[in-house]
Amino acid sequence: QVQLVESGGGLVQAGGSLRLSCAVSGSIFSFNVMGWYRQAPGKQRELAAVISSGSSLVSYADSVKGRFTISRDNAKKMVYLQMNSLKPEDTAVYYCNLNDGRMNYWGKGTLVTVSS
Repeated sequence: QVQLVESGGGLVQAGGSLRLSCAVSGSIFSFNVMGWYRQAPGKQRELAAVISSGSSLVSYADSVKGRFTISRDNAKKMVYLQMNSLKPEDTAVYYCNLNDGRMNYWGKGTLVTVSS
C-alpha cells in the first residue's frame, strides 16, 4: 500500500523560509509525477508545483514561481518543496501528491502558516 507522509510545516513570519518533505512508502511505478498542492481556508485545492520522475520537467503555479523550488530524491523516495520569501497568502495546508499513471495518491497534509 502506497503512503505519502508530509513534514516540515509550521509557523513562519513573512519573508521567511520553510522546507517541506514528503516520504513515499510502498511499491510505485518508476515513472511517476509528484507534486505539491495547497488548500487555503475557504478555497479550493490548487497546484503549487510538480516534478517528473527524472526531474527533467518541473512546473510551478504563477503565484509561487521564483520563490518555491520542488525537488526529489528517487533513491530515498522523497520529494521536497523549498519555500522562500513566504507571504501571508501562502498560508495553507500543503499536500503531497503522486500519480503513477494508474493511481493518484495523497498525503494527509502539513499546515503552513505565514504571519504578517
